[in-house]
This record gives sequence, C-alpha cells and structure tokens, in this order.
Amino acid sequence: MEMKPIKTESDYLLAIKRLEVIFDAPIGTDESDEADILGLMIDEYEKKHCPIEAPDPIEAIKIRMEEMNLKQIDLVAEIGGKSRVSEILSKKRKLTVEMIRNLTRKLNLSPELLISDYQLLR
Repeated sequence: MEMKPIKTESDYLLAIKRLEVIFDAPIGTDESDEADILGLMIDEYEKKHCPIEAPDPIEAIKIRMEEMNLKQIDLVAEIGGKSRVSEILSKKRKLTVEMIRNLTRKLNLSPELLISDYQLLR
C-alpha cells in the first residue's frame, strides 16, 4: 500500500479509481485499511476543491418534506394556513421567526439554515 497526498485532480481521480477497486475489502485486511485512509483523503480533497453549498431555506424545507413524505398540508400548523404554506414554498413570502421555530421542531432542521437569506420570486 503506497499512499501519497491528493494534490491534483489527477491524483484525485486515481484515488477514486483505487477506492472503487478495494471498497468491499474484508475488514481487517490491508486493503480495508487502505480504503479507510483513501476515503479520508478523498473527503478532505473534496471539502477543499468541491464544496457543496447548503440549500436555501425553502429548498431545505422541500428536501426534508420529501424525506419525511410530507405534503404542504402537513405544515399548516407550523406556518399557518394552506395558502400561507403555498406562499412560503413558492417564495412569495418570507419565513417569520415563529415559522422558523415551528419548522425547526417539526422538520428537525437547524435554525441557522432556516434563517439564511433568500430571494423572493415576484
């Protein structure tokens, strides 16, 4: 097992290819240890060179609704009325502090994510 830091896109692609080969190695083997180390190095490279931005608050709500198999009607108690839920999810109205508190509890999302600014659609 010859390991070297991932410094370039080429190094990254080689590391991905190698990880694909040894990914299912039995635990406790040299290849399993190599896969663990490669995974960490790939993760660090991706954090530096391929950052993923957090979704805006409304997209985060929609993603969580899909994960939890919720419909718009399921958020009426947290947001206040079917039409208000529709306005929020279509970005015609901003979330209020009370809505953010309620959605944080209902959807288990961080308040920091929900207070992020986003553009309303006109």
